[in-house]
Amino acid sequence: MTAHGEDVRDGDGRAESDSPSEPASSPETIEVPAARERARAIPEAAVARLAVYLRVLSGLRDQDVTTVSSDELATAAGVNSAKLRKDLSYIGSYGTRGVGYEVAVLIGQIERTLGLTRKHSVAVVGIGNLGHALANYGGFPSRGFPVAALFDLDPDLVDVPVGGIPVSHIDDIVEVCREREITIGVIATPAQGAQEVCDRLVAGGVTCILNFAPVVLQVPEDVEVRKVDLAVEMQILSFHVARRQQEAGVAGESEVDGADIGPPGTGVRVPDEFDSVNGMVERL
Repeated sequence: MTAHGEDVRDGDGRAESDSPSEPASSPETIEVPAARERARAIPEAAVARLAVYLRVLSGLRDQDVTTVSSDELATAAGVNSAKLRKDLSYIGSYGTRGVGYEVAVLIGQIERTLGLTRKHSVAVVGIGNLGHALANYGGFPSRGFPVAALFDLDPDLVDVPVGGIPVSHIDDIVEVCREREITIGVIATPAQGAQEVCDRLVAGGVTCILNFAPVVLQVPEDVEVRKVDLAVEMQILSFHVARRQQEAGVAGESEVDGADIGPPGTGVRVPDEFDSVNGMVERL
């Protein structure tokens, strides 16, 4: 079944339109014929959940599970069934009534949507404690993101292998990134050097950057940047702890505004779409 005018059903064979709480998909998602256009119509929050579904499905495949129902997949991914069915409607649903989704088929569809069928190579810049850990993280290559280049300023680190890859000097970022066809750059440097590193990565042809430095990077419009600020994540977690204590009637040292996460008067708020905070390991 596809989203091209045919009957779109969920993993249990139910038509998406049968769900009173969730529409099958947005009109533009159904009307566009090309998979590329359909992917562009997927909301960013749904893209993040697709990555979670893929992780769950990959685990099921490793356990030799061949089919999974929408309820089972939703529970394992931590979402409700209606949200899962709508997310999968963006890419087309492949389910059979009474059987569910074929795990292998759904994995392939999500991988194509997320661009995981293409070749990716990762460069990590800044081989301190965080960069060293990222360079050695086995989850990258196992999920299709092999680390192909490492960079640092420290002359004592240059040419020293980390995770089997010799560290190069940051002066060589442009040349090495072009030679090794780096598609994703990871910045794990202090804030003061992050923009220069970013500029070098972009000059080397890198169009996707994962930024761990506590700074907002300035990039061209065709460069995608994802920022991971661990301090902000901790502050958001603190907000949720304080809110739960308040709801339970536990008195803290100070009152916490149910919507504010920063010091009084800062106006720092949790985005409406923020449902939960994934752990750092789960993000990677």
